[in-house]
Amino acid sequence: MSASFTVSGNSPQPFVGATRLQESLVAPAEKRILIWLAARTPAWINSDHLTLLGFVSQCFVGVCYALSRLNADMLIVGVACIALNWLGDSLDGTLARIRNRQRPRYGFYVDHISDTIAAFFLIAGLAMSGYAHPVIAFGMLIAFLMLSIETYLATYTLGKFRLSYWIFGPTEIRILLAVGNLALLRNPTVGLFNRRVLLFDFGGLIAIAGMSTMLIISTIRHTAALYQEEKIR
Repeated sequence: MSASFTVSGNSPQPFVGATRLQESLVAPAEKRILIWLAARTPAWINSDHLTLLGFVSQCFVGVCYALSRLNADMLIVGVACIALNWLGDSLDGTLARIRNRQRPRYGFYVDHISDTIAAFFLIAGLAMSGYAHPVIAFGMLIAFLMLSIETYLATYTLGKFRLSYWIFGPTEIRILLAVGNLALLRNPTVGLFNRRVLLFDFGGLIAIAGMSTMLIISTIRHTAALYQEEKIR
């Protein structure tokens, strides 16, 4: 589905979509792949089907993490679910644009509320897996939600919807998560300062620090921009 947004509320003014900002590392190649896939997607499959696929797949990633406590092979199933999540979550908007069947407000809302719910399932599963401390797992969820809130507020107030920060976007995060799953099968710990720590604890702390930094920088930048635009003289 389209990820545009409106700044008009209940106003009768024409809908104005936000500018999409996508500058992640794999974005150019990913865009070509998605257009190729959209052109070959059967007519009976629509954006709602893909959004549902992305949502269910991400929830099942969390289920796989929870079950991996009993059977490590579920981490491999989790990688497959991550791939399906990418397909559904990334292709839905492209398919809508290719077919000129865009519903900007509906698409934006459904995409991101489903992402929020599915993120909880994923993190809850990770917290139950034994591969990450629950405090660090839910710390990542909190950082993700805070950064998401800042993104949505900037979309509404500035008319710019940022899909990536620096070179990282949703696809890069999925790739890192999939690689991490495979690494867990080899060794769930990593050496740090002459001690062994859980690999996902180490990665989780880096993720929290990164998202917190992005949040602080974006908040300062957007506050300054809005102050300049609405300066009281």
